[in-house]
Amino acid sequence: MVRVLGVDPGLTRCGVGVVEGVAGRPLTMLGVGVVRTPADAELGHRLVAVEQGIEQWLDEHRPEYVAVERVFSQHNVRTVMGTAQASAVAMLCAARRGIPVALHTPSEVKAAVTGSGRADKAQVGAMVTRLLRLDAPPKPADAADALALAICHIWRAPAQNRLQQAVALHASKGRRA
Repeated sequence: MVRVLGVDPGLTRCGVGVVEGVAGRPLTMLGVGVVRTPADAELGHRLVAVEQGIEQWLDEHRPEYVAVERVFSQHNVRTVMGTAQASAVAMLCAARRGIPVALHTPSEVKAAVTGSGRADKAQVGAMVTRLLRLDAPPKPADAADALALAICHIWRAPAQNRLQQAVALHASKGRRA
């Protein structure tokens, strides 16, 4: 059983969601929400607000992993900068506590949850609702995306861990030869 905090980074709305479970078994949502900051506030204050929000989630839910959406350059540089800054805050909060951080691309998350790397927000929300047996899709979409990140990590982590172990084993055998 593993507990993952998914973080959909953003400066105005940072989605957060905690999911517990193991691959191949029904998953359980332990919490979902959004850390919000006022768009007109000074950048430093907004980053502190994101940090405080994430710290509260870490305190309350004690996840074993934090899964953060990997930031891709979008057309709007200002948007991508804010997203990257919020992402860095989430990674810093986890690292400070010794919690491993995994970065997942948007298409990787969509593919894991819906079967298609090109799924839209509505499809992701619908599958998150179904997979976690919720009454309705979490709102806003940032919250559903955070849960999708956590689900993706629970499902993908066992394979990634086996791959990393195999690479490490191969590297150690190479040094002995």
